Amino acid sequence: MKRPPKDNEASQKIMTRRGLILGGAQLGLVGVLAGRMRYMQVDQADEFRLLADENRINLRLIPPSRGRIYDRNGVIIAENAPSYRINMIREEADDVEEVIDRLARIIELDPDELERALKDLKKLRGDTPVTVADRVSWDDVSRVAVNTPALPGIVPEVGLSRHYPTGYDYAHVIGYVGPVNDRDLETIDAPDALLLIPRFQIGKIGLEKRREDTLRGKAGNKRVEVNAAGRVMRELERVEGQAGADIQVTINDQLQAYVNSRLEGQSAAAVVMDCENGDLLACVSAPSYDPNLFVRGISSTNYNALLENKYRPLPNKVVQGVYPPGSTFKMVTALAALESGNANLGETVYCPGHLQVSGRRFHCWKRGGHGSVDLLRSLRESCDVYYYEMARRTGIEKISEMARLLGLGTVHDLPMTSVAKGLAPTKDWKQINRDEAWQVGDSVNASIGQGFVLASPLQLAVMSARLATGRSVEPRLIKSIDGVEQPPLPGEDLGLNPRYLHAVREAMFEVSNSRRGTAYRSRIIEETLRMAGKTGTSQVRNISAAERAAGVRRNSDLPWERRDHALFVNFAPYDNPKVAVAVVVEHGGGGSKAAAPIARDITLQALYDGDPPLEAYPAKDRENIEAQQEEYQKKRPNRSKPRQDRA
Repeated sequence: MKRPPKDNEASQKIMTRRGLILGGAQLGLVGVLAGRMRYMQVDQADEFRLLADENRINLRLIPPSRGRIYDRNGVIIAENAPSYRINMIREEADDVEEVIDRLARIIELDPDELERALKDLKKLRGDTPVTVADRVSWDDVSRVAVNTPALPGIVPEVGLSRHYPTGYDYAHVIGYVGPVNDRDLETIDAPDALLLIPRFQIGKIGLEKRREDTLRGKAGNKRVEVNAAGRVMRELERVEGQAGADIQVTINDQLQAYVNSRLEGQSAAAVVMDCENGDLLACVSAPSYDPNLFVRGISSTNYNALLENKYRPLPNKVVQGVYPPGSTFKMVTALAALESGNANLGETVYCPGHLQVSGRRFHCWKRGGHGSVDLLRSLRESCDVYYYEMARRTGIEKISEMARLLGLGTVHDLPMTSVAKGLAPTKDWKQINRDEAWQVGDSVNASIGQGFVLASPLQLAVMSARLATGRSVEPRLIKSIDGVEQPPLPGEDLGLNPRYLHAVREAMFEVSNSRRGTAYRSRIIEETLRMAGKTGTSQVRNISAAERAAGVRRNSDLPWERRDHALFVNFAPYDNPKVAVAVVVEHGGGGSKAAAPIARDITLQALYDGDPPLEAYPAKDRENIEAQQEEYQKKRPNRSKPRQDRA
């Protein structure tokens, strides 16, 4: 049926309206697209043209500034120095060998350094900057910059490299940094992207290694535009990283320098510890080495020279070196016997020069013996037989328990590498490690710090501080981090009988201040600063019966490596202990001759915070001390300088 005209007209109007709406929508969409295309093609043309070409926009890491290290007074001992280098980015170089050849015509390239760089260029990602020339001069950088159009992929750069301005003085404490190597990466579960940058420096030993996470900081990044030749045209975006935290150590720089100087020419170690809070004021292993040699990779010639030195400059003798403590251990044996009830303060032991134990004769250092001795005299004159008897009564378990209470045979938590535990032996230890039963003779040997007993200079300093205070003082190396003080551990009361502690301290005072004391010649004259100490001599060879009968050979007649170790421990002032000191001189002979004078001089330097007056020394020593002080001032002028702002 034919539709009425009115219906057709209405239908047509509806269709026309719909067509207009649809057409308008289409036209609007086309307009929006056209506007967007114009915006992208005209207004944003430069940016999107660059983004379309990946080789012309690079994202590069910005290494953070490593945290600096200061002494307790703000003297800088590890800093970051500007370092100019020439890097290459493989994917931006047309022909690596050709570009290297052109670069070699402009500046001198080190063959070894270049060989390492070529290996890195082959194995690393193409967009990773690889250093082909390090520590170049500003003139070299300028010449390369001028010629960059002919050197695609070559990027001159200024960065920061670690520098140790005090040289040898802190090598064993602070350690050093060096380039990341494959062995470093193998020990890390998820390496930071920074570590994949060739030649990036991380801590290798010492504080630098133990506090690497604190010192390293976090990387930043930047987006840069480069032209077809690989030359950086502009920086598009930069996100700064986070610098590493500064660390302030407890070491006193002037005292550290003095101790290094005082130990010069020796194979030795010395520790100075604050009795109140455990701060390590000086911590020296001698001889030392220049850590700056290791920062960019030490040469084989220099490294072999260090390895072949019979005085062993590389190990940190303060914490790694363990030695029989000799007679410095006698305070441990005495307290173990007293506290266990196996000895009384007033009793005496007769010393005829030896003690027969289980069919074996154990000799006193004094061939004719000391006669009747009590605790005070036994320590003052270092009678061995008294302690043999104490050990026979007390047993090794009580002796070793006391040793651990006083800080021996335990690992102290310090941010240094290879901190040794030492050894306070027990019956079980010998059974497990030697598959042998413990003998009474083992206890007798241990009573005078020989046999299986081993201690580090650090542990001996801790022992001295604990004897001085009666508290479990712990050594501390870090004073503050980014200005935030790190709380010391004052230590709890050891729980020892005050009468026994007083008796041991009084005997140690006699060692240094009685004419019969083994360290009397190294006493302190100043009344208010007098020290209490103990000498020690530890054998490194067995003395045969034949040699003893013919007369024991003097240390000076023996080859150096067969001479006894010399030890001395002390605290001062006696009435108000401020510092504890331990000195070990490897193969130095007797403790009274080799170690005690060094310890006395170090103690006075610590107490006076500088050169003491000559009146503090015995009259016979003053001329030598004056000459020593003058020589020291010539060689080591005051290095103190104000704290600097971060570069």
